Amino acid sequence: MNIANKITVSRVILIPIFLIFFLVPWHFGTFTIGDAVIPVQDFIAAILFIVASCTDWLDGHYARKLNLVTNFGKFLDPLADKLLVMSAFVPLVGFGTIPSWMVIVILAREFAVTGLRLVAVESGEVIAASRIAKWKTAAQMVALILLLFHNIPFGENGFPLAMIILWIAVVLTVISGWDYFYKNREILLKSK
Repeated sequence: MNIANKITVSRVILIPIFLIFFLVPWHFGTFTIGDAVIPVQDFIAAILFIVASCTDWLDGHYARKLNLVTNFGKFLDPLADKLLVMSAFVPLVGFGTIPSWMVIVILAREFAVTGLRLVAVESGEVIAASRIAKWKTAAQMVALILLLFHNIPFGENGFPLAMIILWIAVVLTVISGWDYFYKNREILLKSK
């Protein structure tokens, strides 16, 4: 297993560790950042999420720089991204932090694009991640980091930056999903 794939595997391994700190009530106390009071365990979970998110960039960097692109990496890297993002989104819905419909839109797009990729593979084609899909993933991860830090507000009215970025992520999710299906429509038409 090459270094890029090891980094991807480390992202998957970090997910349950992140969830243990995020979901188990440890009662380590709290501290304040600006007006936000953040439990220490949530801060640790946020740091773990940041580290895991950075491995997404790092594995791709090494795979391209050292020409270490493998089928295993093509399979596991997007799966690891989806697992990481959903492991944060789903509990945030359960906590009432974010609306469930936003996560449903994101999940629906992920399932649809994954299905499209499976159909493409059966046709001998590979659908690479588009630039807009990479922006979508980045927006999701930034929104999640801010949400894990308890919506640290900004601006005059204190509107949470996390929700603005989450809205951007949802819009990019819809646009990127449409983009994948439009650009690859002939794959679906051939599969009839």
